[in-house]
Amino acid sequence: MAILGIDIGGSGIKGALVDTSSGKLVSDRVRIPTPETPKPKAVAGVILKIVEKLHYEGPIGCGFPGVVKHGKTYSAANIHKDWIGYDAEALIRKTTGCDTFFLNDADAAGIAEMQFGIGKKNSKGAVLFLTVGTGIGSAFFYDGILIPNFELGHLDVKGKEAEHRASDAARQDHKLSWKEWGKQFSLVLRTYDKLFSPDLFILGGGVSSRYEKFKEYINCDVKVVPAELENLAGIVGAAMAAEAHFKKS
Repeated sequence: MAILGIDIGGSGIKGALVDTSSGKLVSDRVRIPTPETPKPKAVAGVILKIVEKLHYEGPIGCGFPGVVKHGKTYSAANIHKDWIGYDAEALIRKTTGCDTFFLNDADAAGIAEMQFGIGKKNSKGAVLFLTVGTGIGSAFFYDGILIPNFELGHLDVKGKEAEHRASDAARQDHKLSWKEWGKQFSLVLRTYDKLFSPDLFILGGGVSSRYEKFKEYINCDVKVVPAELENLAGIVGAAMAAEAHFKKS
């Protein structure tokens, strides 16, 4: 079944139809810049444009950069504060006329990676999936089961939030070399290891496609591997989560 997956990001909102049985896109990937002031109604308008461009009428899965519980969004570090406490599912359902399911964006990407990416071969034990881009998103799996809203990007690492220290945006803002950034990112990984003792780190998001540039600078006792689905994981996982949700309801 083809389901629309939406990935709401700080710089762009991306969507495509996904064959949830294979994890493959079955339409063009549509990307529209995130509104300069990304309040709920403005973002909903962009999602409507994607729905109309793809001539879609079925259920929608939306990955959101923050905590999501029972259809409402409860944090908004990299998007407008008006999302805090907002009934996001009701807004998108009203705007598009489509049944809608929201979840954390890293959770969405992790679901896809564990089913169709490298996680399929490494699902035993504790797996911490990280999306490293504008911020640092995280999804925690134990024996393949997701523990939702495992937001670690804002965890303090030696006096600074993890994503302010070692996101890809931080690398670019501070003009860090890959070696310098690798040192900072290793601090983050070692902190996560100390707190949660994962068996494996999977790195997704923008940096996953550049893993060869920095892998030699990673200093961590836990095995680290790059994700295979790269930036498509959020779209694929959002569609998968929507299908699973509406099958149960």
